[in-house]
Amino acid sequence: MQDSGQRVVEAYVGEYASGKSENAINRALQLAALNQPVTLADLDLVEPCYTLRSLQEILNKKGIDVLAWTTAQTIGLGEAGQTLHPACRWALKRPGNVILDIGYGTHGANILNLLEGADCEPDLRVILVANFSRPLTGDLQRFMEYAQGIGRFDALLANTHLSDETTPQVVLDGIKKTIQAAEQLQVAVDAFSVTKEFMQKYPDFDYDGLPMRVLQRYMPQGFW
Repeated sequence: MQDSGQRVVEAYVGEYASGKSENAINRALQLAALNQPVTLADLDLVEPCYTLRSLQEILNKKGIDVLAWTTAQTIGLGEAGQTLHPACRWALKRPGNVILDIGYGTHGANILNLLEGADCEPDLRVILVANFSRPLTGDLQRFMEYAQGIGRFDALLANTHLSDETTPQVVLDGIKKTIQAAEQLQVAVDAFSVTKEFMQKYPDFDYDGLPMRVLQRYMPQGFW
């Protein structure tokens, strides 16, 4: 994780429902709370009906410049005919911090190739969100196979959960597997994340050695 004085440019990738969008949103909010300029770009072309478009007004009011189609611009398209918003193509050229919410899977990660300057942006870090409760990444072996097919990533973020049924043991098991995967992949683990609801239920929970990100859940409002 970069120092607070350095430009932050992060792209979040991962399996379906791994928590990449929630982590991208909360990372943008964290930076905005520091009175830093933040652009949040919606690059999910894989499942465009469940994206940031319906959250734009909420996030704009919190100081985040959201690059995404509006619902009115895409009525009738459903999941067909979705294209990259023109402003997103130039997202990496915008001043200040830039957070990219990437579509899931290998196809989603390939969207990075459509961004101008992605191959030479010195500050860009691709964060693979590790959720060991998802079918394709349910154990270490499956996660390793998934990670090796996803393309470029520079770090992992541990985000294993079972929604409202998440327990400390679920989180700890996910952190352990994420660290094991990172060692084999020779990348860092940036942090682990839990929800505010989890922390209200288990207020003393912590894990020594990794920063903790406490997530406010926005994506349940993201379906349009």
